[in-house]
Amino acid sequence: MASTSLSSHLEDLKVALGKKMRIHEVSIAELSSLSSSRAAYVKNGNLYFRTSIEKAKSTGQKQLELAKAKLEKLDASA
Repeated sequence: MASTSLSSHLEDLKVALGKKMRIHEVSIAELSSLSSSRAAYVKNGNLYFRTSIEKAKSTGQKQLELAKAKLEKLDASA
């Protein structure tokens, strides 16, 4: 019974990480379609900070890589 609960929890975590990865991929694509003269906002905690598009894309890319690493770690432990 505990193993089914654990495997169910792992699957829920994998689904949540998959959704986060998709969100970051979409945000990077959206930022890529903006002109370079536009400003972007990056969420840090509960606040949004104005920044350049390149900095926002690099932040999104870092978050995407972190989510991928977490997913790989979950896959390795399962």
